[in-house]
Amino acid sequence: MALAIGDVAPDFTLNDQTRTPVTLSDFRGRKHVLVVFYPLAFSGVCTGELCDLRDGIDGFRSDEVETLAVSVDSSAATAAFAAKEGYDFPLLSDFWPHGAVADQYGVFDAATGLALRGTFLVDKDGIVRFAEVNAIPDARDQQRWREALAGLGVAG
Repeated sequence: MALAIGDVAPDFTLNDQTRTPVTLSDFRGRKHVLVVFYPLAFSGVCTGELCDLRDGIDGFRSDEVETLAVSVDSSAATAAFAAKEGYDFPLLSDFWPHGAVADQYGVFDAATGLALRGTFLVDKDGIVRFAEVNAIPDARDQQRWREALAGLGVAG
């Protein structure tokens, strides 16, 4: 079962596309964090969603908020994906143990070995303030993320 609003977000440390470790709790007390799980680099819907995120990143990354995109891809795959598409926000690799963080958040699909399209807004205290899970083929509406951020007093 996916995390729900009011749950404490499980902490994690994953490598980004440059193999730099990123730890969720490092943002505690400083920034809200939008955690965006996506199934697979280079797939059509994922590329579209992350390009939309890239093109509107100012609404999702500021002094008040950070966005972390997470997939089960390797760091090498996320590096190639980021380079090809010009993503300069962190693409985190949940490759090994395979899907462990997605599983903690309740969005790992064991049948496919991929993460569902889970999105979680974690506030500065580490509490989930927005949660949604879409099936693998179903793109998300990023306006809902902006509305969730606005609910925390952040212009999105």
